[in-house]
Amino acid sequence: MGDGHMDVTLITGASAGLGEGFAKALAAKKKNLLLVARREERLATLAVQLERACNVSVKTIAADLSAPDGAEKLMKEVDQRGLIVETLINNAGFGARGAFADLSLAAQREMIALNCTALMELSHRVLPGMIERKSGGILNVASTAAFQPGPWMAVYYATKAFVLSFSEALHEEVREHGVKVAALCPGPTRTEFADVAGMTDSALFKRFGAPAEAVVRDGLAALEHNQAVKVSGALNLMMAESIRFTPRGLARRIAGGMQKARQG
Repeated sequence: MGDGHMDVTLITGASAGLGEGFAKALAAKKKNLLLVARREERLATLAVQLERACNVSVKTIAADLSAPDGAEKLMKEVDQRGLIVETLINNAGFGARGAFADLSLAAQREMIALNCTALMELSHRVLPGMIERKSGGILNVASTAAFQPGPWMAVYYATKAFVLSFSEALHEEVREHGVKVAALCPGPTRTEFADVAGMTDSALFKRFGAPAEAVVRDGLAALEHNQAVKVSGALNLMMAESIRFTPRGLARRIAGGMQKARQG
């Protein structure tokens, strides 16, 4: 079918925010890309823009990775097109804010499906090839939310704890095979994600929201140097490190207090 064998960097959630940032940064480094998201028009526009500006090949596949067969369908198409995933950036994900009992069950199930299940399944589908080739890398976008529980964003925080733990374990398993795995843990970042999660109104966000470019740079550097965990931003790193020495009861009350203050 397809485009002949071509190595690509597969970026999920590539139509906006950090995903778009990763696409632009990697195209500038002359990497061929495969952009995946639900919004076909936005992917197509971005692909044309990057191909023209950077003279690289940018493929697109519209896919809903929260669907039970989403990752499987995507990888079947990748194979049919003769594409080889040299690097996987698991960036797709979303958050929802509110009391667990009040938020819709469907939305929270979808959050786990996208933030955890799809990320795990795509990793499982690309790793054997990477191990065989003794090269390649996976960058999983976690969050500083991974370091403590998050009352009023309970499921979101829990999904990011999964991503961090999974990534660290995988890093250890595959490093002797020449494959790199890194977890990127940004704090509040100025992207569309924050609009979806209803976070852009908070004072905390306005004051500390990091530019997406800095987070992208940190993530790509972490993957390049095979750094298992990269917390983006000095203040975020300090907060993530201090959690280890904070009693769990206090940590969850602080996190809960911050989310509750945003409710108002």
